[in-house]
Amino acid sequence: MYNNKVMICGVDTSKLPLLKEKEKEALLKKAQQGDLLAREQLINGNLRLVLSVIQRFTGRGENSDDLFQVGCIGLIKSIDHFDTTQNVRFSTYAVPLIIGEIRRYLRDNSAIRVSRSIKDTAYKAMQAKEHLSARLQREPTVQELAQSLRLPTEEVVVALESIVSPVSLYDPVYSDGGDTIYVLDQIGDHNDDSNWLDELSLKEAIQNLNDREKHILSLRFMQGKTQMEVSEEIGISQAQVSRLEKNALKRIRQS
Repeated sequence: MYNNKVMICGVDTSKLPLLKEKEKEALLKKAQQGDLLAREQLINGNLRLVLSVIQRFTGRGENSDDLFQVGCIGLIKSIDHFDTTQNVRFSTYAVPLIIGEIRRYLRDNSAIRVSRSIKDTAYKAMQAKEHLSARLQREPTVQELAQSLRLPTEEVVVALESIVSPVSLYDPVYSDGGDTIYVLDQIGDHNDDSNWLDELSLKEAIQNLNDREKHILSLRFMQGKTQMEVSEEIGISQAQVSRLEKNALKRIRQS
């Protein structure tokens, strides 16, 4: 991004056209009658919609160009299958299809292997979700999905969970003045037998810490508390706990 310009797939998104609803309606009718020029204008006029959808999937380490191209496939499918006789805005119909296309791409490219039967159920559930979202004008519940698929609710839940992208322990969840908190910081360690602090032979280095730092490390690594629990116990923000913890560990390593 530079000078309010975002380049995706060689496209300057700041110059993308924006169609009015009446223009979309007219182009949709022409496109579905075989007018290729109208179809191309409709695609170009809705690329901003694709861009807005892929922003929901940022932070997963995926290439924005790849997501944009996959989102465009969902847009094209929306154009080809949209029913102009229904009293529904095109964007309302297109967004779930674009999201579904991106989720299928992320599912199929996941590093975690899922059985074919569960993948098939997940695929059917995503399709049902898209159709129900367009019909109900809201996100369907899991129970509604299960009823639509005639499957047990538990089976649908397992299938949908299997295609959720894994989260890295080092993904940032919060930042306050440069003190970044990661997923790892939200997790307590309740396994006392494998607690790495018990095995450290740096007792002298630990003794050089101030009382607050010792207390924080004790709560974090001896008692297995999360940074949020520590912050509530000693009365300071989680960002401060994170900073004090990192500084203390750094001093120990340097000793």
